[in-house]
Amino acid sequence: MTSLLKTIKMNTMVIGRTRNINMSSLAIPKTIKMIKMMSRRTASPLVVSMLAVFLVTSSYSTVRASSAESAFVKKTVSSNKIVIFSKSYCPYCKRAKAVFKELNQSPHIIELDERDDGYSVQDALSEIVGRRTVPQVFVNGKHIGGSDDTVEAYESGELAKLLGVAKEDL
Repeated sequence: MTSLLKTIKMNTMVIGRTRNINMSSLAIPKTIKMIKMMSRRTASPLVVSMLAVFLVTSSYSTVRASSAESAFVKKTVSSNKIVIFSKSYCPYCKRAKAVFKELNQSPHIIELDERDDGYSVQDALSEIVGRRTVPQVFVNGKHIGGSDDTVEAYESGELAKLLGVAKEDL
């Protein structure tokens, strides 16, 4: 196992990547399992190590969001009563937005597909809430969840309670 990680590190340098990668934090169990399985099937060591480099570097780039995007998400959530991280074409996002319209509320909506840094903001959301899907809804700084979670909170009355909206106001 250690020699495999050294091979990955060496091949990463040969390919031209000079990033300082902490291999222990990237040793994803499924990735390692796949690499071991491939190496048992008499695949060439070069092919196995190239696959390993690809899997490790792709997981590295998709999991790590910059601190600027994380700060943006946190500041947006703390500065607004209702925040929806959305994509304009997504039917689930439209459903979440409709819930707040029904409650006569105007959420602060971040359309990720209309931002240059939308993909990175979505990565930051993934790190913060543990989900990469949209929508991601926050009320008073509290993470509600996605579309189904928002509808469920609406139907149970929890959402109106969080917003301080009385039933007679609806």
